[in-house]
Amino acid sequence: MPELRCRLAEAADVAVLLPMMERFNAFEQTPWSSEAKERALRTLLGNRELGLVALLEGEGEVVGYFVLTWGFDLEWDGRDAFLTELYLVPPVRGRGLGGVALASAEALAREHHARALHLMYRTENTVAERLYLGHGYVSPPRVFLSKEL
Repeated sequence: MPELRCRLAEAADVAVLLPMMERFNAFEQTPWSSEAKERALRTLLGNRELGLVALLEGEGEVVGYFVLTWGFDLEWDGRDAFLTELYLVPPVRGRGLGGVALASAEALAREHHARALHLMYRTENTVAERLYLGHGYVSPPRVFLSKEL
């Protein structure tokens, strides 16, 4: 299995995280505002009751990150988690690190007592689709809807 170290991010890591987050959001075609995202990131980093950000390190440098946020659902008998972002820098893709990163996210969610881990991906992102389906994720028998408030 490829080497990848996972560590919880802290406020001092914001400068490393923001450029990767901007690239992630560009790929996902989601709106990006450096000021708004930095503010939200600092809020998340400052309150582990909301969730966690983890840095992924390999080959002596940061090669990606993921974001877990917490929810609570009676269907899962308590805390559940949402993998809102998983990003690896392009030079390390295609080496099996996505599966290692996903396993790290699952372990961290379990460690924090989450009973389920949810995620979304864009249907045209066939690489992500293969990764998630190949690791046991299934589409629930419900349609996920969102409304901006």
